[in-house]
Amino acid sequence: MTVDDFKAEWRTAENIPYRVGAGEWEGFRLSNLTIEQVLQEAGSWAASFQEIERPWLCWNVDDDWCLVQQRLVREVGWTPIVGFDPRVGPPPLIPGAVLVDFNARLKLPTMWMHFPLEFIFCFCDRLAYWHADCLLRIEKMRRYAQMFAGLRDGEMAAVRPRGTWRERVFPTKRRYWEVLGCSTRGASRSQFENGCGWWMTFPAHVSNTAEQTAQRRIYHWECGVGIRFWAAKCGGVVQEIEAADIAEGHFTGIGRKDYRRASPQNFKRDLSRELSLNNDLRAACAKLEISHLLGAALPARG
Repeated sequence: MTVDDFKAEWRTAENIPYRVGAGEWEGFRLSNLTIEQVLQEAGSWAASFQEIERPWLCWNVDDDWCLVQQRLVREVGWTPIVGFDPRVGPPPLIPGAVLVDFNARLKLPTMWMHFPLEFIFCFCDRLAYWHADCLLRIEKMRRYAQMFAGLRDGEMAAVRPRGTWRERVFPTKRRYWEVLGCSTRGASRSQFENGCGWWMTFPAHVSNTAEQTAQRRIYHWECGVGIRFWAAKCGGVVQEIEAADIAEGHFTGIGRKDYRRASPQNFKRDLSRELSLNNDLRAACAKLEISHLLGAALPARG
């Protein structure tokens, strides 16, 4: 398949909704959705966050992993807010957890955690979040929970990945990761108004003028580049989390030669088919000394 063929394939009516659900502005501009519709929908999510002071988003792609994440969040005094990939559905909830179907009315074929992260300013004062494949030791959970609680409105926390030589040579490729982080309403609003946030292809953000879009085309397409731009060019404040500090609990396929792919590496990626395929949850919890949080998440092995 040529590059032109690939681009044409992702402009079809079937595939555009996958781009939107993954959080990609160029795909959004090709879709039938308007930003007014999405902002109205995001505003409706606020009802689920009333009287929750410290919400922490757990995105379900695997019930067992999500249950452990919920228990970790509760362990440090935050409230698990549970979203989910529509291809997987909601997981069981621990007591006190709150289920939010961010896709209830949008009906997108997939939805990644990136989607609601772009609109935090519409529905809560602060929101912590992490990847579905991330777990932490209790002492690190406590440390980051304290960091997140201490953020002032207008600030956020995000992971700074270990830069490659390409990123050092080409600053336009630099980005932050949403592996673990927290954002405040003020930071989220500032990012939206400045046309840069978590979504991919941020130059195509609906808040950008035609001139800004043209100027920002030099920046890499990946998610998190907009956040790095916001910090560097728009006066944004980001408290950085070093990727090395959480690497032991980030069960990603990046850099793993033994990783088995079971879904496409594009907007249709389905992590639910790969997380448990490549990682043993019991071993992961034992490694991080959190086996007591497995509970009834997994049946006993014979």
